[in-house]
Amino acid sequence: MALLRTNDIRKMSAEERSKKLLELRDELMHERGTAAMGGAPSNPGKIRALRTNIARIKTIQKEEENS
Repeated sequence: MALLRTNDIRKMSAEERSKKLLELRDELMHERGTAAMGGAPSNPGKIRALRTNIARIKTIQKEEENS
């Protein structure tokens, strides 16, 4: 799971961003579920990367709403 760059997010259309946000949220929910059941995560930094990507997308969406 690589971090999304801000430039890449800004190049996406609003619809693509919303779709990507849903994907990331589903993936985060799955990872948290695995961790809650005591399963060892395959990639320990994945939850943090997912949260960061979600925050970046939401920030850019809010910026575009306000401008």
